[in-house]
Amino acid sequence: MSTDSPVSRPRPLQGVRVLDFTSMMAGPYATRYLADLGAEVIKVEPAEGDYIRQRLPLRDGYSAYFSHLNAGKRSIVLDLKHPAGIEAAKGLAAQSDVLVEAFRPGVMKRLGLDPQALMAAHPRLIVCSVSGFGQSGPASQRPAYAQIVQAESCYELAFAGYQDNHERPANTAIFFADVLGGTFAFSGVLAALNQRHVTGRGQWVDSTLMESMLNLMPYEVQEAQFPAAKRRPVYPPFKTQDGYLMIAAVNPRNFEALLDAIEVPGWREDSRMKNDAARQANWGDVMAAVEAWTCVRTAAQCEGHLAKAGVPVTVYRTVRESLSDAQFAHRGSLATVQDGAGSHRVPNLPYRMSESEVQVGARTPDLGEHTQQVLSELLGYNAEQIKRARHGDAEVS
Repeated sequence: MSTDSPVSRPRPLQGVRVLDFTSMMAGPYATRYLADLGAEVIKVEPAEGDYIRQRLPLRDGYSAYFSHLNAGKRSIVLDLKHPAGIEAAKGLAAQSDVLVEAFRPGVMKRLGLDPQALMAAHPRLIVCSVSGFGQSGPASQRPAYAQIVQAESCYELAFAGYQDNHERPANTAIFFADVLGGTFAFSGVLAALNQRHVTGRGQWVDSTLMESMLNLMPYEVQEAQFPAAKRRPVYPPFKTQDGYLMIAAVNPRNFEALLDAIEVPGWREDSRMKNDAARQANWGDVMAAVEAWTCVRTAAQCEGHLAKAGVPVTVYRTVRESLSDAQFAHRGSLATVQDGAGSHRVPNLPYRMSESEVQVGARTPDLGEHTQQVLSELLGYNAEQIKRARHGDAEVS
């Protein structure tokens, strides 16, 4: 990889302007990734701001959660309930390469910002709509928060199916649907930008959280069509004296190295363990034999011994512990971002490019921080026009 300093390398999307009408998580993640690649992202917010601006963790009133999703953008406030705000939005769309929105299907049209009309007026414009179930169809109008999509997509039941002793479907506070939905929307925009180089025309990218979740579960989707006789083997957390261990000896060579390393007596002659088919057929007994060895040792002892034998193994870590990982430090996996409360760290995109700079933006904008600058520079608005676009007919002191 190139070791050039960031300032000496171009950004992959330098010169691309993105108009961002998204809030919460999925859409903002997609547009933050575009900003990480160098796009100018103009985030359009209502007067009260994106709801996530108020979500924990807060420091001096500033949400690190919001900053994680919106670093590197510019923020403007427009009143989309007022004709002046809509007119400003249309003007900005005319000068943008990409428009990303995450309203419920049909809302943009009701606002007077119909994606098809915008693209007809500006053929190079790419519109990306992020929704739970799609822009049309019987489920298109359903509310689609991540928890709803994760339950509807069967992820929660599929996850629970791999757990022992569960009495109800599993639940998680990690919003996979939002993260995946944002990531696939991001990839759709990149694909549309690439095709525009060939055709000269933009297009409408219709990205859904539900279909994103289906792409998370290749085995489960296929097993649903061709049911297996029994649940596939799953590696459990192995108990140690001071924590838990994950051992993933996924191929026969790894597994035999594991059994040799923990010195299971006579395993080569044991009918339950002598080959891969036998081990899978007697999975519970084999896992119990492994845990009999781990549970009388510390996690560090187990990890060191098994890693030396070439067995894939790790101690379960907290997020706080993981943020101090030496490999992350080596790769520059975390960027320092500033907001009104100071600095915090945010993960960079998980790839590096030899000829381009990919980096989280250094600052997170305050609410409406760039309204005057953007509207005056891009639309030539004067102070009165800016006030009306931002506040409608409300009196502003």
